[in-house]
Formats: sequence, structure tokens, C-alpha cells
Amino acid sequence: MKQIFILLATALLAPLVRGFELVNDSATGEPGKFAAAEIRREALARGMTLDDATGIRIVLTVGKPSYAAPQSYSIRVQDGGGRRSITVCGADAVGAMYGGLDIAEAIRTGTLGSLKDSDHRPHIAQRGIKFNIPLDVRTPTYQAGEWPDSARLNVAEMWSREFWRELLDDMARHRYNVLSLWNMNPFPSIVKVPEFPNTALEDVQTTDETGNPVLVKKMTMDEKIQFWREVMQLAKDRGVDVYWFTWNVFTRPVEGKDGITRQKTAPRTIEYFRASVRETVKTYPLLAGFGITAGELMPDDEFPTTSSKEQWLWQTYGEGIRDALKESPARKFRLIHRFHMTNLDEIESAFAKLPCPLEFSFKYAIAHMYSIPNPPFIKQVLPHLGPKRRCWLTIRNDDIHSFRWADYEYARAFIKAIPDEDKITGFYMGPDGYHWGRDFLTKNPDGPRQTVMQKMWLSFALWGRLAYDPDLRAATFERLIAARFPGADAARLMAAWAAASRTFPYITRFFWGAIDIKWFPEACRSRGRFYTVRSFIVGDTMPGAGVLSIIEWRNRVLAQKPPNGVTPLEIAATLHLNATNALEALPALRQVTVTPAARAKEYSATLNDIEAMSHLGLYYAAKIRGACDLALFEKTGDEKQRAAAVQHLEAALGHWKNYAAAYTSQYIQPVHYNRAGIVDIPAQTKDVAADVQMARDWKSRRQPRNQIKR
Repeated sequence: MKQIFILLATALLAPLVRGFELVNDSATGEPGKFAAAEIRREALARGMTLDDATGIRIVLTVGKPSYAAPQSYSIRVQDGGGRRSITVCGADAVGAMYGGLDIAEAIRTGTLGSLKDSDHRPHIAQRGIKFNIPLDVRTPTYQAGEWPDSARLNVAEMWSREFWRELLDDMARHRYNVLSLWNMNPFPSIVKVPEFPNTALEDVQTTDETGNPVLVKKMTMDEKIQFWREVMQLAKDRGVDVYWFTWNVFTRPVEGKDGITRQKTAPRTIEYFRASVRETVKTYPLLAGFGITAGELMPDDEFPTTSSKEQWLWQTYGEGIRDALKESPARKFRLIHRFHMTNLDEIESAFAKLPCPLEFSFKYAIAHMYSIPNPPFIKQVLPHLGPKRRCWLTIRNDDIHSFRWADYEYARAFIKAIPDEDKITGFYMGPDGYHWGRDFLTKNPDGPRQTVMQKMWLSFALWGRLAYDPDLRAATFERLIAARFPGADAARLMAAWAAASRTFPYITRFFWGAIDIKWFPEACRSRGRFYTVRSFIVGDTMPGAGVLSIIEWRNRVLAQKPPNGVTPLEIAATLHLNATNALEALPALRQVTVTPAARAKEYSATLNDIEAMSHLGLYYAAKIRGACDLALFEKTGDEKQRAAAVQHLEAALGHWKNYAAAYTSQYIQPVHYNRAGIVDIPAQTKDVAADVQMARDWKSRRQPRNQIKR
């Protein structure tokens, strides 16, 4: 018997000589079919034979285990009669799918033979993507007048079934189950409104680089409606709920049609939005909900007390939802109200007659999820939340648009710091300044462009998988790296990758601009200007990060007081150490031969991202050090401190040049972003060089005031 089990274990660890039999219970539905297809695909890729009645028996089914929260599942492993059986039992079809995806992953990573009994339930029930969707140049995703490169180039992808299939497949693999689609006014591109027959837009348009209209695709509105119904069905088949989020009072696409004007409180405008909401809910039976806000283009002076912002939102979105649900009162639907620029009591009062759940949304880290793992801003809101007043978290990523970020420890700490489910429904993460469609930043791709999620696969895997189970070990992701890059030193790569990725949270906790138009760390700039060494001296640090600004640090140094927080020089030392460790690992990592060729190219691109992020980290470290010395010189007049500042800033210039070279080796410049504006990293070299001259010309306050340049 002992010999039999040894032979069995050997066979399981060498799946090229084993087959398997897959039994998929019909109760698992379309999600189960998706997982079964993933299992078969991974097995075939590794030479396993299918439908082998003598091989491993894999069963996907649905039951009612004791931990039967939605999306939960168990895995049970039995050996007997010389054969192994692995049974996945989901609390529902989605749970069965997630368990099946675990089996597919075990085949891919060569760990099928080491599977053990286990139980799984989601840590955060709703794990979403914030997807700013450029439907058409006439219905842009955000901000009238803004039509950035990632929007312009992605319009065609928004009307591609293949794009959505790829994205939704990956969302399921990474355990995301919410897709929130954000657009200023999507209605003209997605729905017909009987009372306003001239508002629906035929065809799909974008622009060329000079702003001239370009026809992307001929489509009738009926074809558009059918398209989005199919996308929502694809999503449902992968356990993903779809929501539309709007910025509410954008009338530009429909002004002058069917009596609609720019006046927000005009009866005809209110009628249009109410009817559009009603028809959208009715047209898309699989739509899970709407998200709204009382902020964008809703200044208080345009909404007098007799017609407040919240009353306007109730008259349009609230009444529109109520109109639609009268015909299907049992339908599950949500309204998510973002509550910046308003208050909870006012929202609840206005929406007291809403016939579906009302939940809220809060900008958890404002625009910078890559800052500190426990942003403090939610603290003011938590006392007002509870089981009957729950909140979604908007987790904005306007820090990183170009690079493949991956730091297991940071992601895990961030997820674990999210408040408990009695107050938090879930989250959706994503940018305002960029579009997570296909990657149009990379130069000269071989073949079709990857989706952003495919390019940044490990980042999305970390956030999604850890949100489902924050106790997953780092070894899980190390195995994924090893499977994706055969032949690579996965442990060394993961360590270097994380070290380089830490550039972003450390610089943003030191230099804080709450929203993306105030701080874009990839380029050390705001929307309108480059941040100089003077900016670093007078700038603020992130609230709640426990980091001293340079002025606070200088005052304590000169007063001979100990620091009461993390000092700028400690931030600089950490940035320098992380970047140096990552760069020192690269030569050995680059000597590795990865196969096949497509994986080798991706592996090389990943190492190039690590190099670029590391040079950026070294730049920021040197700039902070130079700013500290210059701040001291301003007070003391000690020329040694000015000389040290110049030396650090000259080093920063060298690091920036290395960063620009590494960046442009694989990415296009300049780029027009939605919120950061035009970014040209190589062109900013002159601004970095100007910091050196600024330090040379800097005047000490010990000199006459009329000589000081401020």
C-alpha cells in the first residue's frame, strides 16, 4: 500500500504522464463552465489527457456547507483505490467557479499533487474595478474638453466583444466581481428614450491626434443595446456585477435636442435624465445598479434651497429607478451615492422613498492608493456607518499608469486595514487620469496590444486575490511568477519587483497632493507644472502618514529637538535602499533565459519597469536630500550645506536622465493624460537641471531680505 501511494504522488507531481476526469455539476451554471474550461486549458497545455477514467477525478458542484456565505467554497481531497478525487463544493455557482480556478492554477503551477482539504470565503464581499469608459468622443468618460490619448485610442475597444471577454476572463481569474463603468453621461450611447427620440447617438466616433472626428464603427442604437446586453451576460457568467456610474448633469451631448437646454433645473432637463435612468434600468435586466454624486457641475448657487442638489438627484435618478422597478419590484438593484460635497442625512432624507438599497461611497485614499496602507480619511465617516448604512470605497489609482507595480506586503497590509464588513460593502479601484482598456503606452508591440490588466497581471492578481483572502502567502504569487516566466528565479524577481515598486508609496507619503491634478509621481508634477526643489522644501506630507515635512524637520533640527515623526532623510534613505537593492538584482535576473519567446519579451519588459521605477526612486531620494540641505542653508548660511545640496541635485539630474532613458526604451512620450495633462519625461530633464542652478543661486535668510529669491 505504501508503494502505491508513493507511485500516486509521483504521478501527481508529474502531470505529463497523467490524465484526469472532470465532472461538472449543472448547478454550477455558466460560472462553472468557465472554470471547467480553464481546467481543461491548463491541463492540455501541460500534456494531461482529458476524460481519462483512470486519472485524477475532479468534481465541481454546489452545496450548502456550514460556511455558506456567497462565493464561498470548499476543496476536499480523497485517495483510494489507486486514484485521487478532488471535489470543489461551492456555496453558489460563483464559489464553485473560484474553487475550479484554484484547481486550474494548481495544474499551471505544478501543485495539484499537494492540494489539501481547505475552506474559503471572501474577506471583502464586493471587489471591483473602477473603469472610466470612453464610449464615444460625444459621450466622453470625464471632463468636457478632455480627450486624452488613452481615451481616444480605446474607443474602438469599448465596442469590441473580444476586449470585454479578455477583461472579464481576467477579472474572474483575479477574483474581481464588480465592474463599475464611469462616464459623464452614457445615456446617448447606450439607450433609447421614447420621450426624447433624437438623443440616441448612431455609430461610434473618436478623433485623430489633431482633434478631427473619426468614424470608428457603424452601429445602430439597437445594435449598441444588444452589444451591452451581451457584455453584461459575459460578466454574469463570470460572477461579475455591472454598474453604471455618472457625474450626473452633463447635458452637452443632448443640448438643443428635444427641448433639452443647458439649464440644469429646467423641467425638460429633469425629465430627460429621469426617463434615461428608467429606460436604462428596463433595457438592461442584468444591470446591478447606478452610482451618482452630488458634486460634479452642481454648484450650490444653481440649486437653490427649493431645489437642492439632492432633490434634483432624487427627481432624476431616484424617480427614474422607482419608475423602472414598479414593473419588476423583486429585481435586485442598488443605488450607490458618493457622498463628497454633501452629507448622509440629506441624502437619506431625499431618497427616503427609494425602492431598492441605498449605499454610499467614499474616496478612501483620495487619489493615491499607493501612499500608506491605512489612509486616515475614512475615520471621520466610520462613526456614521453601520449594518444599515454601509459604504463602498473608491480606491483611486492615479499614481501609476505606465509600470507593472507588484508589492505583496503593501497590498496585503492595505487590504487588511480596510474597515470591517459591518460598515464597508466593498471597493472599486481604478484611475481617473488613465483608461484601463488596452495598453497604448508600449512601443512597437508584437501583435495585438495587451489589455492593461494583462500587462499589469501581477498587480491585479495581488489586489484581487488578497481582497478575497488576505492570508494567502507570498509563495502563492511566487509560484504564479515561476509559472509565467519559466526558468526565472521567481523569489529574486519578486523581491526586486517589490523593492522598486515601493518608490511610489514612499514618495507620495512624503510629498502630498490630494488629487491627481496636484500630484502625479511618475513625472514629479501637477497638471500645470513641474515640482522643483523649492516645492519639496515648502510642500506638505500626507495627512496621517507620520512623516515630517522639510520645514517641520528643519525647525526641529535647528531647535535641537528630536524628530516627532519619520524624517525626510529617513524617507530618502528608504527610497535609496529599495532602489539600490532592485538595481543590484537586475544583472543576475537578466542572465536568465525565459521561454517561450513571448514570455521572454514580457520578462524583459518587466525588468525594464523595475529599472525605471528604481531610477525614479533614486531621483527622489537625491532630490529630498538636496532639498533638506538647501532648507538648512537658507537658515544658517553655511556654504557647506549649499554645496551639499548642489551635489545631491546634480546626482538627482543623473538619476532622472537614467529614468528618462529607461522609460523611453519601451514607452511612448509625450502622452496626454486625462488629469495630469501633457507629460513628457525626457523634456522635463531641463526642469530637473534647473534645480541645480536654483540651488547655486539660493540666498540665505542671513543675507539682506531684498536679495532673497522666493
